[in-house]
Amino acid sequence: MTADEDAVDTDDLIPEAAVRPQHLIVTVFGRHVRAHRGEIRIAALIEMMSALGVDAGVVRSSVSRLKQRGILVSEGGGAYRLSSSLEDVFAAGDRRIFESRRAESDDQWVLASFSVPESERPLRHQLRKLLQRLGFGQVTGGLWIAPGLIAEEAETALAGSGLDGYVELFLGSRLSSGPLEDAVREWWDLAAMEPLYRGFIDTFRGMSGETDERLAFAVHVRAITQWRRLVYLDPGLPLALLPEGWVGVEAARVFDDLHAALGPAAERFVDSVMT
Repeated sequence: MTADEDAVDTDDLIPEAAVRPQHLIVTVFGRHVRAHRGEIRIAALIEMMSALGVDAGVVRSSVSRLKQRGILVSEGGGAYRLSSSLEDVFAAGDRRIFESRRAESDDQWVLASFSVPESERPLRHQLRKLLQRLGFGQVTGGLWIAPGLIAEEAETALAGSGLDGYVELFLGSRLSSGPLEDAVREWWDLAAMEPLYRGFIDTFRGMSGETDERLAFAVHVRAITQWRRLVYLDPGLPLALLPEGWVGVEAARVFDDLHAALGPAAERFVDSVMT
């Protein structure tokens, strides 16, 4: 992936508040198709998406859009797979979503400092968007910060986007004497995160008992799709620096329980469609 205008735009890999069919399709590919030889025929995808309430016409147009953006690749014969250039992105996404990690207060921080010449000003916007997607908080205009546990992921993402030449990454500890809790509240919009976590809990709490495989698949895919936005907003900030009783802990518990309970049934549904 490069930083030019033909680069893959990964907006659909980290959905916004409104879940669109493209986001659900990306989840299906990322979670299930990758585990089944990496490709799926459009008829099978349409059948899966019907379980999510998405009709065939919308599936076809969404796939076409994802193909145009370089996220999906046609294999011929009506089959599609994810672009091989995105494998690192999805591998990192798997770790974020399914391997809950949270830094400790005394862990190191990763700092990203960038400088872009005026002649390449549009790249500043690309850099900011990428750092935001990774979960960095903004210290100043050209200085961003995140828990050190995502340092390797950040390095890989910057290199993959072709933007690493504009960024210096540092790993270290904070020496300032002011309360770090206050600084974290300045660098990250915790107030905006809280209702998103509560919305996730309200939507999915109590749904882990679904036994119908088709419905389990639908709930599971929707939960993953919404959860992957939250794990990129919060890059694993130390609990000691977050508000007491941080709602993200309960949200993570809801997701983990639902994933453990519905994952096997969802996979059986996928097997029945793809075999």
